[in-house]
Amino acid sequence: MPFLLLFVALLAASLNMRPVITSVSPLLGNIQSDLGMNSLQASLMTTLPVLCMGIFAPLAASISRRFGLERTIFGAMVLIGAATAARGFLSSSSGLILTALAAGVGIGIAGPLLSGFIKRHFPGRSAMVSVYSASMVVGASLAAGIAVPVYTWLDNSWQLSLAVWAVLSLAALPVWWRIAARSKPLKDQAAPSRLPLNNGKAWLLTVFFGLMASIFYSLTAWLAPMAASMGYSKHEAGNLLTLFTLIQIPVSILVPILVARFQRRTLWLVLCSLFELSGLLLLLGSASPLLSAVMLGIGAGGLFPLALMLPLLMTERAEEASSWSSLNQGGGYFLGALGPLAIGRIYDASGSFQPALIGMAVVTVLMIVVQVMIGRSSREGNALRKSTASS
Repeated sequence: MPFLLLFVALLAASLNMRPVITSVSPLLGNIQSDLGMNSLQASLMTTLPVLCMGIFAPLAASISRRFGLERTIFGAMVLIGAATAARGFLSSSSGLILTALAAGVGIGIAGPLLSGFIKRHFPGRSAMVSVYSASMVVGASLAAGIAVPVYTWLDNSWQLSLAVWAVLSLAALPVWWRIAARSKPLKDQAAPSRLPLNNGKAWLLTVFFGLMASIFYSLTAWLAPMAASMGYSKHEAGNLLTLFTLIQIPVSILVPILVARFQRRTLWLVLCSLFELSGLLLLLGSASPLLSAVMLGIGAGGLFPLALMLPLLMTERAEEASSWSSLNQGGGYFLGALGPLAIGRIYDASGSFQPALIGMAVVTVLMIVVQVMIGRSSREGNALRKSTASS
């Protein structure tokens, strides 16, 4: 298939993977006011899609086995678009929960399969992982950054402001229809690998993904309220969230390229985690939230593409990469969904974000330990392969 068609398809799908989540946060106050939602219910707007991503990602390999990789991704795009568009006609908390559920299913299925898509169609995988991760960040940043202006432009309708992001799915569907139509019949494709449930390395990657996701989605949901609790206005707090997401765009492009050029994956993993830890400690000390947002954005912007890249680097076939990514993202997003919920519960119980920030710092330290274990496991595996090849 033409490279340009494949590239546009990857770009279009990636842009659809986050707006349904990040478009909610800037309008959460309006939604809560209209629907009478408490903090725990509000956190479900972020948590539910992530939780569904965790539950349904492990099923992606099985669904792909039945319908084919490209056809399954096309179906996931349809589901994301339909769920997003439905928000324009719903004005109840139960309706929003149902759309979050449906969109989370679509994202959970598409996410790991896009890793297999990259493995199958692109030889320059590091560059394509950069496109994949950066496009997701762009989609997230756009949805978070212009949600309020769109809300104002649409006559203060948060329903339409949430639904407008269905246009991204509408743009992706014709491209993916062509990809699906040109894909090989199922009998001509290699059989997808099953989930690597007995593979210790795959489980290490899953734990890392979960710890990384728990920090990221906790910050996505609660960074602005944390800044507001320090006395900043809602507008200033919203700008910090936008800065947190925008800073991730160049970082998510640069880090995979640096890893491909200089190797030493563990060094880059730990370095990005240290940026996140520094940002959390600055918030904990009530220092400049602006500097904290920059440090946190650098850390998150580097960790996410590395989490996506690791299954590609540690597997041989596209189907194997999809199955590893299904396990990583399934278990990882399930753990990640607990982060925003835990922050909401801790804040409701203590009336302060300080205990939650301490917990997030501890999680980041634990993540660094897991990253070192992944690096050690990779070195041992490389040494074993070299020994086997020489003998």
